[in-house]
Amino acid sequence: MPLLTRPLPRPRARRRRLGALVAAGLLCTLLTTTQAGAAPGPGTTAPSPGGVPAPDGIVHSANIEPVASLPNQALPGFNTDIAFQGRYAFAGNFDGFRIFDMSVPASPKTVAQVFCPGWQNDISVSGNLLFLSTDSSRSDDSCASTEQPETEKSSWEGMKVFDISDKANPKYVAAVETPCGSHTHTLVPERRSVYIYVSSYGPSATYPDCRPPLDGISVIKVPRGAPHKAAVVGFPVLFPGDGPDGGGNPGEPTHPGVTKTTGCHDITVLPSEDLAAGACMGDGVLLDIADPERPRVIDQVQDNVNFAFWHSATFNQKADKVVFTDELGGGGAATCNAEIGPDRGADGIYDIVGKGDRRKLVFRSYYKIPRHQTATENCVAHNGSLIPVKGKDIMVQAWYQGGVSVWDFTDSARPREIAYFERGPLTTDAVAWGGSWSAYYYNGHIYSSDLVKGLDVLKINDRRTDPARKIRLRELNVQTQPDYFGADD
Repeated sequence: MPLLTRPLPRPRARRRRLGALVAAGLLCTLLTTTQAGAAPGPGTTAPSPGGVPAPDGIVHSANIEPVASLPNQALPGFNTDIAFQGRYAFAGNFDGFRIFDMSVPASPKTVAQVFCPGWQNDISVSGNLLFLSTDSSRSDDSCASTEQPETEKSSWEGMKVFDISDKANPKYVAAVETPCGSHTHTLVPERRSVYIYVSSYGPSATYPDCRPPLDGISVIKVPRGAPHKAAVVGFPVLFPGDGPDGGGNPGEPTHPGVTKTTGCHDITVLPSEDLAAGACMGDGVLLDIADPERPRVIDQVQDNVNFAFWHSATFNQKADKVVFTDELGGGGAATCNAEIGPDRGADGIYDIVGKGDRRKLVFRSYYKIPRHQTATENCVAHNGSLIPVKGKDIMVQAWYQGGVSVWDFTDSARPREIAYFERGPLTTDAVAWGGSWSAYYYNGHIYSSDLVKGLDVLKINDRRTDPARKIRLRELNVQTQPDYFGADD
């Protein structure tokens, strides 16, 4: 599919110019609470044969070991994504972000808490830089901003950049406004610069740059030696078309229950293969990113029967499979039950067949956790990562109040769960938003960011995943998938 390049959509007017804020030191508030992690408390129960745990109780498979749980501290917002570097974990929160020292996984320590509201604060790190997404209408681009209606023309949304050379004292150094803000973002790191693929989508009733066809992504270039010069360098169109909605999925009413494509929700890149997979509302796409400023669509697929909202993507290590997730109900509905069934709100496993520009995404099967949840538990497929076992395709994944699932998709047509961890429902009288937002494997442990409970540290003890303990990474942003085995793969 040919690449179309459209003039950059014009960002909204800012209340204050970025340059003035940089000169003033770009305000952020550092909260200094420090607290060691605690082992799971009295609510913990023994492994269950499949029953739903009581509120605040925990059940898990025999091969999962809860190691630590670090509750929310000074930041009151919902916890979101996680990134890793060395012994540190970086956790996003609707009100900012936290940095943990994970030198002793059983006793995590808080190093810094930065108050910088702007949900959902999707987070990533590269070298001495930390990146934070803002996808809410803010009064300006400082960390002292306030939320305001989108009808306010001075609203700001976009990417924030911090210097984390001193982990205990992060410094806010740059901000880049992007059309429709930044719901999520993905790094394509290079030696001298970091490219950021900004995923955002409309429509908006107010701003022309947030209306369809917002059918591409913003590409930001951040010079490592001069991050204050970060800027949007392109807006490649992924869904070219002549209609008012571009070339993406038209959604309802053409396809009942399917979200119209007005942008991408999340993109995962595999730099070692110059590949990316985009989860773009009503579409899944495979991209060539050999030129990081000009990603190019190789294949585009839809599932208008069982997928409501293409949310995220994960490659296997050999780059011959992609797991796409469907966030049915937007993450706030109870969809892990007999009524919804096993094929909706699930993962879709696709094989990549062919070579070069002839590669195609071919559907093989669905995977959904095999345990039904209660009517008050929001539960649907969400963020996960590979567990690096050579010759196997195994991943760990968050399912909101469905907990954490470890599953094997080595056989694309017959995926199966091999381990799990979950808490009981937050409430028993109404659906409450909670549970695991992201569950990732890093250097021997699983880290789960629970929306309201905090950070959970788990260990899997299973011969099928034990080889992964030998893999040690210096840095992990899950949406920038590493080459775990290099030339030996």
